[in-house]
Amino acid sequence: MGAVVLAGGLSILASAAAYAASSSTALPPPDPTAKNLTPYMIQLRAFDACLITQSQLLGTTREAVHSPCSCYAKGTVNSMTKDEIQAFRETGYFNDSAREKGLAYIDRCKLKRPF
Repeated sequence: MGAVVLAGGLSILASAAAYAASSSTALPPPDPTAKNLTPYMIQLRAFDACLITQSQLLGTTREAVHSPCSCYAKGTVNSMTKDEIQAFRETGYFNDSAREKGLAYIDRCKLKRPF
């Protein structure tokens, strides 16, 4: 059961949060598993979602995008404000201002934008 929840959470994160959708109008329902996450745990979710998404986008292995995804996840989460962290806990994905930071780190870490 835990694996299903984690996979669902990563799926939501991969599709909506980590990769900065241009609008918050089509976001999935809130992820209840995010409620008590520490910033480090949010960083791990962003890193895992990045590995999955970027390896697919770039047609490569997860190992090949390990360093850029680490750059992205650390940079994005470390730049988030307390309000952005709390918004993530409430929804399970990045809010608009955190998505903007995520986009900046996608570019800075030389990753491919998903749209």
